[in-house]
Amino acid sequence: MREKICLVPFGRTDPKSVEALRIPIEKRFGVDVAVEKPRPVPRDAYNASREQYLSTAFLNALRRKYPKNALRALGVADVDLYVPRLNFVFGEAEMPGRVAVISLTRLRPAYYGQPENEQIFVARTVKEAVHELGHTFNLRHCADSRCVMFFSNSLRDTDRKSADFCTICAGKLSNVGSTSGISM
Repeated sequence: MREKICLVPFGRTDPKSVEALRIPIEKRFGVDVAVEKPRPVPRDAYNASREQYLSTAFLNALRRKYPKNALRALGVADVDLYVPRLNFVFGEAEMPGRVAVISLTRLRPAYYGQPENEQIFVARTVKEAVHELGHTFNLRHCADSRCVMFFSNSLRDTDRKSADFCTICAGKLSNVGSTSGISM
């Protein structure tokens, strides 16, 4: 059976938001992408004093119950994620590794009091998903502000960058791909 990237929704994540990631990820990584059944939000993830969820708990949950024939697993959660020492994160990934997670919450224009815009929301979601999956293939943050691997310190950074890898990062991914099953 061919390896694939698995998208794993957590909690009440909108299936339409998860499905919107499938084709763009297939295009960028050259492998099949499958959407798994939703999983519950990890019980140990919620931090009541912060009113946020520890992203590492989602990575641990993905590792414990890793999808069959998965090259990588990307968790998709519609809760506000954080890591210690940061106010929030759009996502987190093992680097290198097999699991990553993104949060949809802060990618929505409505979170910032702006009108809903599905096109902007999907574009942001794709960028963060590709970025975190890039980390699992050992890609580090890129200095090119247009590259998907550029570090998003703010939503402005996410909006400015592309959903694609720059030439240098694409080359690194190509080198890794020959041993990991991806085709560039």
